Amino acid sequence: MLRLLLLLQVLASCLWLGHSEVVNSFASYPKFSYRNTAPDNALEPANPAWICQRYNNQYHFATLYDKTRRIPVYSAYIYQPGPGNRSKSQFVEPQLIGNNNLKEMETEQTLLQNGFTMEDIKQNQAVLEDYDNLIGLDHGHLSPSGHQKSYINKAATFTLTNIVPQDTSLNKGAWNIYEFRTMATESQGCTTTYVITGAVPGNTMAKNRVNVPSHIWSAACCLVGTTPVKAWGVIAENNGNHKFPLLTLGQLESDLTKLYGGNPVTLFDSACPR
Repeated sequence: MLRLLLLLQVLASCLWLGHSEVVNSFASYPKFSYRNTAPDNALEPANPAWICQRYNNQYHFATLYDKTRRIPVYSAYIYQPGPGNRSKSQFVEPQLIGNNNLKEMETEQTLLQNGFTMEDIKQNQAVLEDYDNLIGLDHGHLSPSGHQKSYINKAATFTLTNIVPQDTSLNKGAWNIYEFRTMATESQGCTTTYVITGAVPGNTMAKNRVNVPSHIWSAACCLVGTTPVKAWGVIAENNGNHKFPLLTLGQLESDLTKLYGGNPVTLFDSACPR
């Protein structure tokens, strides 16, 4: 019941935005995290979009998206892993195209069949061809399907607004271990675990369109009942299968502060232990 109430809190925030799933103002950012506290604006890109990720008439997670670099800055969600198959579809966000009444992520083919052009779709976001035949880079999901509880929840993570070019060896190696082993271990006993996973922009572009992040990072805040009892984080260079230590939340925020030019980074409400 507590998980349901927390998820409803996320959804209510999205609905508060005037029934819009994409907002172009930081002041209107949906409050999805513990105590409705979003990360501060130190991570905000020059050309942002705030997305309440909606699929099958449900909201599943929230993403801050960089429309210029065509990668997510971070995705935030509640950790609730469950069994199920991976989606075969890949989605894009119609509301990054321009004014339209489409409220949910859609496939490129569906949009093309409904009067949009590929140039329309490509302007502010990555498309499937941006990831075709990349050497040494995978589809790196910031909100991974394995952290979602049902097929519909898992399918919603297969939107290109939730994906970055991630080093293949890292994605299949140390990062995979963190996502599926370390997270399961660290979240044992937690009533609710809030997660924010992000990517630090790098200096190279894939196919001259999509930024290749320099680092991938993730933070979690564990609640027992309604009280945060512990938090942790990790960060890895996105250029090989590097092992990385489990950090305190404070250590991760300090590392991100340095990577973002000294602008102080705060990911969770102050009650989450540093």
